[in-house]
Amino acid sequence: MTPYSSYHEERLLTLLKEGDEAAFTELYNRYWDKLLVVAIHRLAEIEEAREIVQDIFYRLWKRRETLQLDHSLNTYLSVAVKYEVLNRLAAKNRQKQFSTYIARHWQETAQETENYIRFNELQKELASLVNALPEKCRIVYQLSREKGYSQKEIATELSIAEKTVEAHLSVAIRKLKTGLSHLFNALFFILP
Repeated sequence: MTPYSSYHEERLLTLLKEGDEAAFTELYNRYWDKLLVVAIHRLAEIEEAREIVQDIFYRLWKRRETLQLDHSLNTYLSVAVKYEVLNRLAAKNRQKQFSTYIARHWQETAQETENYIRFNELQKELASLVNALPEKCRIVYQLSREKGYSQKEIATELSIAEKTVEAHLSVAIRKLKTGLSHLFNALFFILP
């Protein structure tokens, strides 16, 4: 037992302001356990609670010369623990929200990327099938679907009957549907 253990809090605070390390040690020993219990109760994480109490005492030592208390040191330290715990919990909550946002955003981006890749594959397959059509069918299909011509405009452009345009479009669409059916079946089972 040191002589400091018999000193009142006011005397210890005066000595602390003068830089007396033994006075600081006595205050530390008096309040450490109480503050740790409060921090553990609010956080339920012993290591983090120890870190908080350690930080509070570190700041107490750093601010010793300018420390002005309106209430007892016990009240000051208890309030400091309370606010530090609240700050830590708020920071954890922000981190959790940020992690949730990042995870959701990553999933959406991954899904968009996957859809983009599937769409490109579908476009390549369609272009390949269009190029494999008989020449007149391909030309009629491209004028209709890629350039937006009406059947009458295609007939005029190619100097053929509208019924012939209609027949070429029917053949082209039937071949494209058949050629793409395996992709649609695969997409049906893959898509969520």
